[in-house]
Amino acid sequence: MTDRYAVIGHPVAHSKSPLIHGLFAQATGQDMHYGLIDAGPAPGAFAGALAAFRAAGGRGMNVTLPFKLEALAAADVASADARLAGAANALRFEGDRVEAQNFDGLGLVRDIEVNMGLPLAGRHVLLLGAGGATRGALLPLARAGAARIHIANRTAAKADALAAELAPHMRDCALSGGGLDTLVPGEVFDVVLNATSASLDGDTLPVPASAFAPGALAYEMMYGQGLTPFLNLAKAAGCARLADGVGMLVEQAAEAFAWWRGVRPDTRAVLARLAVPLA
Repeated sequence: MTDRYAVIGHPVAHSKSPLIHGLFAQATGQDMHYGLIDAGPAPGAFAGALAAFRAAGGRGMNVTLPFKLEALAAADVASADARLAGAANALRFEGDRVEAQNFDGLGLVRDIEVNMGLPLAGRHVLLLGAGGATRGALLPLARAGAARIHIANRTAAKADALAAELAPHMRDCALSGGGLDTLVPGEVFDVVLNATSASLDGDTLPVPASAFAPGALAYEMMYGQGLTPFLNLAKAAGCARLADGVGMLVEQAAEAFAWWRGVRPDTRAVLARLAVPLA
């Protein structure tokens, strides 16, 4: 019997998840079907769609905006990463139990370290934005050995509050927060990650060119948009290593696939298919 999985969100028609998981299933010989569920904007829509999918025999879901918070709340069991991120991007159904995970940060770290060959141990990381994408990235970055992470946000108080909340969980990684306008001139970072929505609006963030260390990686968490304003800013600052979030997307999908199916697919062919030139 074919096992059923899906991605749920609103809107969700643009999602690459059915393509990605379809290719993974084909490559690993898994008997599964992966679909799209647009739950719509009505209050309670997510809970209703979740219940209907489970009743129809669904085995698991990826969760995208705007339902990641509701997905965590619906879980009976959640991983530490999901709890501390305050959101879940993957669900698994085991009998009457709903299990939740957040694989976004793991996908990001694997993309940087494995696909790009850049170990994060000892690195200084600048994270732009203090929303859900940043929350999901912090612990995996710290576990990978980042020496310091600074969160810079338009609203400094939000970055400060997030740093204060998660600092006790960061072990040997120094965590700080502040406003985008308070970045210290001359302070450099080995990895600069844009987790804001600025590029969606065509906005350029006020990041000084001096923030990019020689050989730094500039990473846009959006994907498929080519040279975004953030990547153009990094390029103009002399940053030669540019990346978008397609690798993060594929690697977090591979983590969910392995959690569901017990086998982790090779991601190289899917990455090559989805990559957009950054030039």
